[in-house]
Amino acid sequence: EVQLVESGGGLAQPGGSLRLSCEASGFAFSKYSMSWIRHHPGKRQEWVAGISPDGGRFDYAESVRGRFTISRDNTKNTLSLQMNDLKADDTAGYYCVKAVIREQIPKYENQIDTWGRGTQVTVSS
Repeated sequence: EVQLVESGGGLAQPGGSLRLSCEASGFAFSKYSMSWIRHHPGKRQEWVAGISPDGGRFDYAESVRGRFTISRDNTKNTLSLQMNDLKADDTAGYYCVKAVIREQIPKYENQIDTWGRGTQVTVSS
């Protein structure tokens, strides 16, 4: 069974940092592109960042570029998201997702094979 389990969310102050992790199991993690997607309260979901299977290719939403860094450790089957200079607009549920097509960074519903349960990030003073 494919499983994605996120951790690392919590409360942070504006300008602060958090690091999210996603532990993957039940599939060949090193062969699939992965992404982080967030759901803002009362708004639609937003793709945040994605990374290729070998970690050599990555992409970010304009809203987080320069502040967030996506990475992966294929020896530990772990996906990470380092979030710096957090803003109130970053408040959301953050979800780790697995691609349907291995080399395609998943950004939209039809490109996503599996969702994690999510971890909440709240940015507030």
